[in-house]
Amino acid sequence: MNPAKEIQLLKDEIDHHNYLYYALDKPEISDQEFDSLIQKLKKLEEEFPGWITPDSPTQRVGGKATSSFLPHKHSKAMLSLDNVYTEEEFLAWWNRVIKALGSDNEMEVTIEPKIDGTSLSLIYQDGLLISAATRGDGMVGEDVTMNAKTIRAIPLRLKSLNKLSGTFECRGEVYIHRSDFDWINRQAQKAGEKMFVNARNAASGSLRQKDPQITAQRKLRFCVHSHGAMDLPESHADFLETCKRYLLPVTYSTLLCQTPDQVMELYSKLAAARKTLPYEIDGIVIKINSYKKQALLGNTAKSPRWAIAFKFKAFQAETMLLGVEYSVGRTGTITPVAKVRPVECGGVTISSISLHNFDEIERLGIGLGDKILIERAGDVIPKVVRVLTPAEQRTLIPNPKFCPSCGEKIPLPSEEEVALRCPNFNCQAQLEQSILHFAGRDGMDIEGMGPAIVSQILSKKLIKGIAGLYSLKKEELLQCDLFAAKKAEKLIDHIQKSKIRPLSKLLTALGIRHVGERVAQILAKHYPSLDRLAQTQKEELTKIPEVGPIIAESIHQYFLQEKTLELIRDLKVHGVNMLEPQGSLIASPFSNKSIVITGELAHFTRSEAEKLIGTLGGRCTGTVSAKTDYLVVGNAPGSKFEKAKKLGVAILTESEFIQLSNPISQ
Repeated sequence: MNPAKEIQLLKDEIDHHNYLYYALDKPEISDQEFDSLIQKLKKLEEEFPGWITPDSPTQRVGGKATSSFLPHKHSKAMLSLDNVYTEEEFLAWWNRVIKALGSDNEMEVTIEPKIDGTSLSLIYQDGLLISAATRGDGMVGEDVTMNAKTIRAIPLRLKSLNKLSGTFECRGEVYIHRSDFDWINRQAQKAGEKMFVNARNAASGSLRQKDPQITAQRKLRFCVHSHGAMDLPESHADFLETCKRYLLPVTYSTLLCQTPDQVMELYSKLAAARKTLPYEIDGIVIKINSYKKQALLGNTAKSPRWAIAFKFKAFQAETMLLGVEYSVGRTGTITPVAKVRPVECGGVTISSISLHNFDEIERLGIGLGDKILIERAGDVIPKVVRVLTPAEQRTLIPNPKFCPSCGEKIPLPSEEEVALRCPNFNCQAQLEQSILHFAGRDGMDIEGMGPAIVSQILSKKLIKGIAGLYSLKKEELLQCDLFAAKKAEKLIDHIQKSKIRPLSKLLTALGIRHVGERVAQILAKHYPSLDRLAQTQKEELTKIPEVGPIIAESIHQYFLQEKTLELIRDLKVHGVNMLEPQGSLIASPFSNKSIVITGELAHFTRSEAEKLIGTLGGRCTGTVSAKTDYLVVGNAPGSKFEKAKKLGVAILTESEFIQLSNPISQ
């Protein structure tokens, strides 16, 4: 057979089995048989590389790990849905829509199960997948194309009898089957990494992995639920049928209803069946079927008026309070945690429930040995609804007098707050949580720095504080049970790479009270160096619209503390960046300079180094000339090194480059 034809037939067969497995959940061949088809295709493509195309199943996993995702502006806003929780609220929405449309007998809606996952937008051009992006803030998301290509449920090329032209944009949900979610957490537990709280977080975290190879292992699935900016048929049901023809997965059942009673009947059926599904659903989504009527109804700033999410009632169960344990957070807050008799609630066994604070204990009137009613709020986080034991039979829980971690005496809370706090800044539990927060995704984003690893590093006394992370050595990590040589090298590399994070990330990582990711970005925009922010008076801070007196006071007090000043000094010594990218406005040795990079850098990729140079006002070129200001040299440099020496170009080692990249540390 002609090689090109054989390759195409194999590609079509593989795509067909992917659709059967991931879209219809009706596999016709075993995993081993499927893998043999992939191997056969790989062998043919290796023999005839000229026939390899971007839509080949062998090209799903590719590309190098990245330190960040590029922003993606959506062609049309990805709005969120409003929710209703009762039949009365649903009927109120239904009647509002009828009134707005001016009709009471032409109402037709689609009903789809609301899969609990994370949103993704796919753009196909002439049938070929060219872009995939997360929802983000609805207007701008993150480009995760390389990761999305690893999801087998997503066709790399749309299947059609006719040649496709133009843009086709569909949106849907990335999610994980319950069994695959359990597998992911088992693997994380074995590796000593933080486990995911729920399948939704697992799907979101997996989609945003920096390494597509890791995403490929997570067994993510995808299901279309809406469209982007494109030419449309007459109705939503027609659009979903088009998706089916293109072998795009849609929800297992899209149904049409004309009356509220029909909607309620389907709502009840799906609520009863939710436990039997292989994935989590938390309600149904109701949409006006006609696109013309959708346009008439329009949108609010955040949500469409033509759709609503009708959420299921939370799962509830009865159990008994066996005891209370106390956890200590990074700011010293002591949180009571109820230990209950293990009970199944919505398919999950519950044994621990946060009681949040001691006012909540008093409000509930909860005591040891009490029979209690619990529920999974949002089908995720368990909470105590009420106490079922008669009041006269309760033994109330006393407040702790000493920190459960370090034994420090706990002072009474101030009038402004209800939390009890450990006042000891050297408390082991606080330090552990502070390091985890510092290394978290919203902070310095140090991949691999999970709870088990932090616990071992501290128990072995390898570091005394946050800044000590940057002096960790491979030999020290090998003292911990969780590390082999390669894993230790990778963690050290991730720690060193975090030095170039922008100031906004560092501010989030420092854990200043009341300063989250959004406030950190605002502060970094107004004060693009940490020193400037630290010296700013609170009266000036309050002039920023998003920063009120409470946040300003918290920032002011944070920079007055000696432990803060010591931490900042230590971070500067280790070369941690304390600037926010401002283009050429940042004064640095690289401003308006021409820089060339040669050789393999140890602490970041070539693109990361080029991006850093750009933020500091420099420009990267690929050729050494007399106009080159600096040559940055990594391992195994090429001919550019010799040429630079002949021309007298200033040559920097990687460590010198890192030092010069952070002028504030000088």
